[in-house]
Amino acid sequence: MGPVLNLFLTVIDLYMWIVFFGVILSWLTHFNVINSSNRFVFLVCDFIYRATEPALRRIRNFLPVLGGFDLSPIVLLLGLMLIKDVIFKILMKLNY
Repeated sequence: MGPVLNLFLTVIDLYMWIVFFGVILSWLTHFNVINSSNRFVFLVCDFIYRATEPALRRIRNFLPVLGGFDLSPIVLLLGLMLIKDVIFKILMKLNY
């Protein structure tokens, strides 16, 4: 069971990085630092959007946008950190 939980921790870490890069890319696109018409940039942004939007959409249903700020990535990252902490505590009890 330990290796499976370690795999879950790795997947959660990877997803947290994807969410973080999605936030950074949205800022860079919004302030015209990067050009979303570029094919490579578009593919990266599209991948990150498709990977994060289902989870973020569920959070946005309950959390309103406050003054133009979308807090759903912060809530998602905090939730992932909580899940990661629970899995880590389970691993510690299993002595892995």
